[in-house]
Amino acid sequence: MLYPINTKTRTVQSLNGIWRFKQGNHEPQTVLNTKEVMVVPTSFNDVVVDKGKRAYIGDSWYETDCVLPRVGSREEVVVRFGSVTHHATVYVNGVVLGQHKGGFTPFEFVLPAALYQEESIRLTVCVNNELNYTTLPVGNYVKEDGSIHKKVLENFDFYNYAGIHRNVHLYTRPKNHIQDIVITSQLSDDLSEARLEVKVESTEVADTVRIQIFDEENQLVGELENGQMTLKQPRLWEVLDAYLYTARVELWAAGELLDTYTEPFGIRSVEVKNGQFFINHKPFYFKGFGKHEDTYINGRGLNEAANLMDLNLLKDIGANSFRTSHYPYSEEMMRLADRMGIVVVDEVPAVGLFQQFSAALDLIGGGEQQKNTWEVMQTRAAHEQVIDELIKRDKNHPSVVMWVVANEPASHEKGARAYFKPLIERVRDTDPQHRPVTLVNIMMATPDKDEVMDLVDVISLNRYYGWYVHHGDLKKAAEGLSEELHQWQTLYPDKPILITEYGADTLPGLQSMWDIPYTEGYQVDYYEMSHRVFDTIPNLVGEQVWNFADFETNVMLIRVKGNHKGLFSRNREPKQVVREFKKRWNAIPNYHYKSK
Repeated sequence: MLYPINTKTRTVQSLNGIWRFKQGNHEPQTVLNTKEVMVVPTSFNDVVVDKGKRAYIGDSWYETDCVLPRVGSREEVVVRFGSVTHHATVYVNGVVLGQHKGGFTPFEFVLPAALYQEESIRLTVCVNNELNYTTLPVGNYVKEDGSIHKKVLENFDFYNYAGIHRNVHLYTRPKNHIQDIVITSQLSDDLSEARLEVKVESTEVADTVRIQIFDEENQLVGELENGQMTLKQPRLWEVLDAYLYTARVELWAAGELLDTYTEPFGIRSVEVKNGQFFINHKPFYFKGFGKHEDTYINGRGLNEAANLMDLNLLKDIGANSFRTSHYPYSEEMMRLADRMGIVVVDEVPAVGLFQQFSAALDLIGGGEQQKNTWEVMQTRAAHEQVIDELIKRDKNHPSVVMWVVANEPASHEKGARAYFKPLIERVRDTDPQHRPVTLVNIMMATPDKDEVMDLVDVISLNRYYGWYVHHGDLKKAAEGLSEELHQWQTLYPDKPILITEYGADTLPGLQSMWDIPYTEGYQVDYYEMSHRVFDTIPNLVGEQVWNFADFETNVMLIRVKGNHKGLFSRNREPKQVVREFKKRWNAIPNYHYKSK
């Protein structure tokens, strides 16, 4: 899906701002009768001050009036949403325009031509935040007190923020327009040539499809013939040293320009072989984080200032990468990572695929007998949809080097292989750049029990030795961590191992002369132990801390005002351990750290 931009043939206007807002029942044929308002984009949860409204589950209604742009007979008007969490029904003047299920990917609808002569329209969005065992993420939807109060028990460990979370745009385009652009490149062994291929999809056949490539100085470097060209001595998109070319695509008919669009892209290669992860033919070492889209007041709503600050902090600490845990991040964040040379591990919102994730989260309604996860989950359709939507959105981003099909599923339970094998194949078949594919393994899915890791390219592990396992005993933690990592390497000697999560909750300012858990001293010791073990594993190609910053969760016994595993506090103040990471990561090169 193309990102909305202004061109000679397209105009874009933002619908962000203050919308009318109401929770509960509403008949969309009538104007939303409310005194309340809400910011778009943002999560409604941390803007309201009433506790009941913050935790509300069900339909929330958003409405605004927007002036339509002037369009010609060969143009159309599109309304586009960056994301709505988790289910959206869009109405225009009280009539359903369309629906979208899934809270983290963009969608759009063409307005009926009959409306184009009107000065303005009433745009209404019904946002539903219910989750169940057919959705991704997974939750347990229940009704309390008969059907009066709705509740979702999240099968995941982050707050279920909801709302219109990303930009809303109204844009015009020709009816005969560019639908999609797919850009791939093949680098020669000596990196002296890049074979470019650009495929263009349009709504109708054009007489001519013109494709030109421009460099960062906006100088023309070549024009494609039959969608292909060879670029001599290309500037590569490098880690922390990004270089972006631009493909300008034009549709022509009878000497007239029908549509034009510009797509930025980078030239780089990605490959897994011999237990290593290669970028531009060099063995790469991941230094970075799992993150969350999570800030004060905005919640999970788009916050471009926070995005930029986070990536500035990431670079300052010596990191080079992050994972979009546990859902696709905003398009704006992905474009920023492209520009800043930050490596991204891109994850679909497949989290909660574990029936016994927590004793407090029971998807089958109580009782001691727990069913097998894969007998309960009915998420395949949703899973296929988010794979297709994510790859369609992010396929051209040079920052994206790997796809994640799920985070911490029950891959050790019978049925996991049958569930994931076709999904992994779907990713491989869908991605035009054929990036590596991984699945993030949960601690219970040990080498002797896991059913799926042979299907993926990279062994991605979430491991908490010294926290959830051998809590407070770093000597035993080191022994356990080392033993398991060696088991994985022995089992899959040709696969790289990536630590996608490791961490310890830490309260800023909490100290103890004995460096007990939750203190800043224990966090320093925990990471020192982990890194000492990591450096002994030849196939271990990276470490991504959990988490970049403290983040909001539901309140529970082990979650007092959120998860505190961040190296930074939620307001981005550094904890003591940040100094130690700066020393380590600035001493580790991006390439050739563990060359074989």
